[in-house]
Amino acid sequence: MKCGVDRLLEDPVLRRPLAGRRVALLSHPASVTRDLVHSLDALAALPDIDLAAAFGPQHGLRGDKQDNMVESPDFTDPVHGIPVFSLYGKVRRPTAQMMDSFDVLLIDLQDLGCRVYTFATTLLYVLEAAAAHGKSVWVLDRPNPAGRPIEGLKLRGGWESFVGAGPLPMRHGLTLGELAKWFVRTRGLEVECEVVTMEGWAPAGAPGYGWPLGERAWVNPSPNASNLWMARCYAGTVMLEGTTLSEGRGTTRPLELFGAPDLAPRALLAAMESLAPQWMRGCRLRECRFEPAFHKHASTLCAGLQIHVEDAAYEHNAFRPWRLLALVFKALRSLRPDYALWRDFPYEYEHGRLAIDLINGSELLRRWVDDSAALAPDLDALAAPDEQAWREEREAVLLYR
Repeated sequence: MKCGVDRLLEDPVLRRPLAGRRVALLSHPASVTRDLVHSLDALAALPDIDLAAAFGPQHGLRGDKQDNMVESPDFTDPVHGIPVFSLYGKVRRPTAQMMDSFDVLLIDLQDLGCRVYTFATTLLYVLEAAAAHGKSVWVLDRPNPAGRPIEGLKLRGGWESFVGAGPLPMRHGLTLGELAKWFVRTRGLEVECEVVTMEGWAPAGAPGYGWPLGERAWVNPSPNASNLWMARCYAGTVMLEGTTLSEGRGTTRPLELFGAPDLAPRALLAAMESLAPQWMRGCRLRECRFEPAFHKHASTLCAGLQIHVEDAAYEHNAFRPWRLLALVFKALRSLRPDYALWRDFPYEYEHGRLAIDLINGSELLRRWVDDSAALAPDLDALAAPDEQAWREEREAVLLYR
């Protein structure tokens, strides 16, 4: 399996349209070749590429920032002597000065296939800036490690934010290249946008179902995206960021496990089984204890559950992480109606709206959890039409069949 950057590096014919043009690269720590050379270094070594600038998204070009809402500065790359502009520092959208530094922007970002992962929003912002400034964008495509399944409510109008670039479901099933085509199509952007596609990507193939296990090394695209299993869980476990439950930050398995000092895992599992056992399929849930070294409940023993999707019990098409975590919240609310579940803080610099609502792109999920009369079929009735509509809409931008 070849990623877009590998094809570009190997094929001078693919690179020919870049001749005589200033090239910039938007990348992060997982932007590596098959041989684990960072794309910035690999492109800088090509004699026919005029590498003029680089950009880093959230967490930085080299992955220097551990947590959310920790900004990265601009700097000069000490090896290549080019400016590196932060798109998660003083600005989220590239400035006119930044856009003046290049003619063609190459985007080489490993995504996780979830609307909340901020690289999708950064992609939209740079496409809009490129359209406004007459620049070209090439997406060097990479696998969606979560594969093709679709799940979750679509973001509602007025709920756009840095964790929600548009009316996508939580789990959209697109690669970043396909997502770029969707943004250009739906926003009516007049921009030269090319996708250097992958070769040999098989999103339906076991055992990786989107990630080429055994062929490509996993490099964390963000500090807490520690492995493929996290990527499979993320469309559900990211919602924990909007709660008082620990999502495992400060442990070695973040966003695969969750808990709190006052959680009763066995009672929680029993309540989940009674409410919607069908939403627990495709994975195994194990009672666990952990003590975060930092972040929520730091240095405090927590009880909780770990979601296991790494063994033979994993069923790719049955596993529905968004519904699984919705069920966790619903079960906890049924056991303890007054539990202080929703975390109230300025999530991604948004004030006045709860983090759980920003993450879900509306208040619908939270209202379902908090409504004691609402049942699993009621959430299905909200999400299923969105999921079917997206299944039909995304057909126009699929690059891999």
